[in-house]
Amino acid sequence: MADTVKTRTYRSTLRAEKAQQTRRSVLLAARSLFVEQGYEGTSVAAVAAAAGVSVDTVYASVGRKPELAVAVVDMVLASSDEPVPARERDYVVAVQAAGTAREKLAVYAAALRTLIPRVAPLLEALRRAGEVDEASARAHRAVMDRRAANMLLLARDLRATGEVRDDLSDQDVADIVWSTNAPDYWLAMQSRGWSATRWSNLLEDLWCRVLLSP
Repeated sequence: MADTVKTRTYRSTLRAEKAQQTRRSVLLAARSLFVEQGYEGTSVAAVAAAAGVSVDTVYASVGRKPELAVAVVDMVLASSDEPVPARERDYVVAVQAAGTAREKLAVYAAALRTLIPRVAPLLEALRRAGEVDEASARAHRAVMDRRAANMLLLARDLRATGEVRDDLSDQDVADIVWSTNAPDYWLAMQSRGWSATRWSNLLEDLWCRVLLSP
């Protein structure tokens, strides 16, 4: 009886590992294709072919195209081969570890300098797709709502330093950061010839001037 249980456990472990490997292959293929060909130019069938699996396997392991896009965004934001929750990302940990509000905002702005130019085109394409596809619209709204929730956590972290203006609520702080670091704001500034470095420096200066006490 014990040998039977061990065999079943072993087989179950192998299945779980194989499923994880398949999911990782799908995610890596999706990231590569989205980066190279864009959201519109990438089909689920192409992702499946690149990963060496069936379309149904892509659906089962990750989801449909909007879910693939969100997973890839999370991979890029985490600088990882796997989607990582926001609280576990290196730059979020670094922001939380910084001692002053100015230091926290500087760390965050510096991280956005690299990250937003990489995810903004994908999120903008997902938004456009949402104009005609409800699943894409839901996925885009979920990302934006998640960003807003994360900015509220940042606002509370900033508040704990004692440096945030008293006349601004945590929600005010979160909304200001959320709007100014939005992907479409970066794309607008990029269209005016701004570099990612100049944009991130602007964010740091803007946030310090607007959010913090003199």
